[in-house]
Amino acid sequence: MKTKYNKIAITLILFLSLIYCKAQQTFPLLTSIDNIPNLSHLKDTNNELQSFTGTYSASYNGNQITLYISKENDKLFDFGDKQIYIDALTIRYTVKNSLGVILQDTQNKVFNTDLLHTIYSQWVTENGTKALFNYAGTNCHVGWGKIILKKVNTTQLSWEYRPNDITTTESKCPSTLDTTIYLPETKDLIFTKQ
Repeated sequence: MKTKYNKIAITLILFLSLIYCKAQQTFPLLTSIDNIPNLSHLKDTNNELQSFTGTYSASYNGNQITLYISKENDKLFDFGDKQIYIDALTIRYTVKNSLGVILQDTQNKVFNTDLLHTIYSQWVTENGTKALFNYAGTNCHVGWGKIILKKVNTTQLSWEYRPNDITTTESKCPSTLDTTIYLPETKDLIFTKQ
């Protein structure tokens, strides 16, 4: 009798493992989320993200901007109807004025459920030479929009930032909050790897 229960238990465990593995399938990074099941993984199988990682600096309008780009494996993204684990690039940054005073610093922020200041890659295109990012904006989501990084060579990236001009919150932003957009609102700004 004990052997019969063991066989049933083993069969049930194998069946559940098969269902779990099927639900967590792995696909290449550029696969459309429309074509994959919930809780799948989009993996950087061609190692396209790694070449963007590092610390990059540029000057713009008297400010020194430093980008800290890292790769985050299996970042969970919620698309409403499904949740997908995606290998993504994360940008943290510091902006200092000409006197070295820090105007904005997200380098040590923890990006959990709070999307304030977060910059995550959407995908990489053009044979891994162009990365597209979503930026959630600063206080009251001011400046949310798209950032595009293109590889110029192994040590330089070209920056393009397309902010949206409106806030996305229902209520008005308190007057005490800084709603300045410190990231460079420009195209073709060159960042050099440090």
